[in-house]
Formats: sequence, C-alpha cells, structure tokens
Amino acid sequence: MPGAVSEITAWRPALPGVAEVLHARMTGHVYPMHTHDTWTLLVVDAGAVRYDLSRHEHGALGRGVTLLPPHVPHNGQAATPRGFRKRVLYLEPTELGEELIGPSVDRPVLRDPAARRLTDRLHAVLSAPGHDRLEAESLLALVGERLRGHLGAPPVAAPPPTRDAGLAGALRDLLDGRVAEGVTLREAATLLHAHPTSLVRAFGREFGMPPHRYLTARRVDLARRLLLDGTGPAEAAVTAGFHDQPHLTRHFRRLLGTTPGRYADSGRLYAS
Repeated sequence: MPGAVSEITAWRPALPGVAEVLHARMTGHVYPMHTHDTWTLLVVDAGAVRYDLSRHEHGALGRGVTLLPPHVPHNGQAATPRGFRKRVLYLEPTELGEELIGPSVDRPVLRDPAARRLTDRLHAVLSAPGHDRLEAESLLALVGERLRGHLGAPPVAAPPPTRDAGLAGALRDLLDGRVAEGVTLREAATLLHAHPTSLVRAFGREFGMPPHRYLTARRVDLARRLLLDGTGPAEAAVTAGFHDQPHLTRHFRRLLGTTPGRYADSGRLYAS
C-alpha cells in the first residue's frame, strides 16, 4: 500500500512454548485475511488495531491483551492514520489446547491488568541478551494460567499447605544442586511431579521470591567466591552460570551496589 511504513523486529527465542516474538510499528499497512498455526498473544503499545475474527469485528487497545486462536482467519489494520505499535508472542498450540479455540473466538480481549503486566515482563526478559530461561519459563506459565482462566478452563488445583512447603523445599534443593548449570521449569516439574505453575506459586509463597530470583542470587554468591579466589570477572561470570560478564555485572550491581571488578579489587588489600 502506498505510504505504508513497517518497522519489524522478529526472532525465535530459546523458550519452549514460544514459536516467535515480533515487535512492530505499522502505519498504513493492512493485513489481509490469514491464519496462523499458533496462538497470537498481542499487546498494543500505541494506537489501536481493528480486526475481523471469524466474521466479527474487534479492536485491540493498549489497556489489555488480545489472544487470537490458531487456524481461525483474521485480518488487521490501524484504527487511526497514525498507525500502531505492537508486540506479539506466537505461542505453540499445545500451550493452551484446542478445546480453548472456541472460547477465544468469542472472547479474544482480556482486560486484565495482571495478564498485561506479566506479558510485558515476559517481552522484556525475552528481549534481553542471554535472558534468564527460568524467569521466562515462570512468566510464561503464569501468563498461560491467566489466559486459561479468561477462557474458562478449570484452574490448576492449588496444593495443600504441607504439600506447598514440600514442593518449595524440593525445588530449592534442586536449584541449590544446579547453581551454575541451572534447571528448566519443565524439567523441575517433571522431576518433582508438579505442574509448573504450582511450582512457581509454591516457591513464592514459601520463600517470598520467584525461583529465578533465588537462583540468580545463588549465582552471584558463587561469583563472589570465585572473584575473591582470584578468578577474573569474565571467567567467574560463565563459571557461575551467567551468559557473560555484562550479565553478571547487571545482577551483581543490583544485589551489591558495586561491580565484580571493584569487588575483587577490594579483597586484594587483605590477600596474604
């Protein structure tokens, strides 16, 4: 279309369940009728999108999230001449299940601030170099829980308090045993015979933080010991399980208020 402007960034994240991430600014472009073989989880950051889904007209605004089901035709275009900015997660079909396609056709819009905050955070994590896989998996599990609840799926049964504490403790032991190499949420759920969402919620209730934040703090502790033993920051970062030195520095500064290099230098004054 003459005068149409498109700025697109798209990638495949290393996160099971997410087939693609797309960030775009569109002015003048009109999407023809088409389908995807994935769920389309859309958030609009500026402007508004008008679209037809299964012969019914809808709109996507900046306040909530929109979920379009797989294999159902839809189109799309800006609702105003100024266009729109959007971010999209294309979720694998198994993330929600075919039985929820019908409810999603009827109710594609979630005016749910919690779902929006979780989705925004997941985009931020996936956009960071060397993103925290456990954090991304945890966020995806919580996003899926909100989506399934919106579509009327029965919630995952919360474990009783004794089971809750046992799950949290078992996950902590698993994380403690794999500080550097880490563990995926799916693997932990399989090993501990629990639903991923139940694991995340049980850990938060018991220890006051999500599992990925606990693991990051343990990795910083390991890096501290390595630095004081004379290991350089770059090697300490990788050995402790961080993607690279900037990744370690970001978390090190957040937790300790200084950089790994300065921390290591401070200990040399007392080295024998």
